[in-house]
Amino acid sequence: KPLTFIQAVVGGRSVGVPGVLRMLELVHRAHGKLPWAMLFQPAITLADRGFAISPRLHALLAADPALPHSPTAKDYFYDAQGEPKAVGTVLQNPALVRTFTDIAKNGADAFYFGPIGRDVIAAVNNAANPGRLADVDLASYRAKQREALCRPYRQWQVCGVPPPTSGGIAVLQILGLLERFDMAALPPVSPMAAHLIAEASRLAFADRDRYVADPDFVRIPVTQMLDPAYLARRSALIQPAASIGHAEAGEFPERAGEYAPQLSNELPSTSHLSIIDDGGNAVSMTTSVESAFGSRIMVDGFILNNQLTDFSFLAERDGKPVANRVESGKRPRSSMAPTIVLDASGHFALAVGSPGGSQIIGYVVEALIAELDWKLDPDSAYRLPHVINRNGPTELEAGTLIVGMKDALAKLGENVVVTPMNSGLEGIAADHGRLVGGSDPRREGVSLGD
Repeated sequence: KPLTFIQAVVGGRSVGVPGVLRMLELVHRAHGKLPWAMLFQPAITLADRGFAISPRLHALLAADPALPHSPTAKDYFYDAQGEPKAVGTVLQNPALVRTFTDIAKNGADAFYFGPIGRDVIAAVNNAANPGRLADVDLASYRAKQREALCRPYRQWQVCGVPPPTSGGIAVLQILGLLERFDMAALPPVSPMAAHLIAEASRLAFADRDRYVADPDFVRIPVTQMLDPAYLARRSALIQPAASIGHAEAGEFPERAGEYAPQLSNELPSTSHLSIIDDGGNAVSMTTSVESAFGSRIMVDGFILNNQLTDFSFLAERDGKPVANRVESGKRPRSSMAPTIVLDASGHFALAVGSPGGSQIIGYVVEALIAELDWKLDPDSAYRLPHVINRNGPTELEAGTLIVGMKDALAKLGENVVVTPMNSGLEGIAADHGRLVGGSDPRREGVSLGD
């Protein structure tokens, strides 16, 4: 029987092998120009000098039900009375200085084979709700390079990340479903724009929840899901005057009835960065420990993830296997959607992405439409109020102008809810020979250039 989400998150059982260091090592070997050790120096300096607790971090600490009881993390974030340390308190992290210094000197192997890895294994296996992490799990981990998914949207080429993330497919599907509509003619904050985006999102999420998982374990009909003829048929289901309601996944003849849809538990605690250098090399990168403060286990100065809760909590539904079920060596499905757009000449147009759990997909789609169709600069695009649909109720961002569209959307048959949203869009756009950055005001992000 599946645990509740918070029961599954807290402790060692939810921790998957951290993969980002192996990925960074792979990218550095292929494209890096500076010495590996040099790249760690700014982070080492920051960990040594410390950073001030922001109002947002303080609020997260105050709201978290489990972190104040963590044997490994509570003393770092809370005072002796169990209260979050005050806003402005400088948190220094000498343990992280030692960790980064070791990895800078000895490479990623220092993490996967050295004392750091042994500390991770011990922390996971000795925690409350212990995991089953072994040294072979860390030693055998490999980062995998996969081909980007690219699809035209109007005159642009939009490129995203392939499975096991669902973000790339879903973003491209939503754009493809909306392509027959004149989005540029609609005001950005309007009932019809919100309705069309919500309806396209329903259809994409229906496919996502049924088909997308780790492609090393599951046959995913990626080509068919992005086929123009398939998207045209699915787009015909979108009616300006009425909602689809709950959308069913599309059927592919060779896959009919093979998988049951998953019920998603994914929560946000993610970061995104978009970078372009003076050589024109662009990066859009999203990285995550899954829920806020991950598994609530802190070891050697860093928080361990709870990525295994991105798997389905049920292995099967209605007698059919769930594609994203737990299996040994399998990567869990995520919603990360780092995106790079090229113009008609193949030149860089923009890079964007966001944290936000399964809402990431909606945030990125809205940003792309805002920049490509509505011609907004990144900052203006990322300040727009959000409308999200994950094949359920249409979610409107609380405290924004879009809440005023609630009645109009309800008349179209949308089941509308108003809820806080916490996007963190970060992006760069090319604008007539210059670069323009934007940073979502909902988080602590910043745009910088030299």
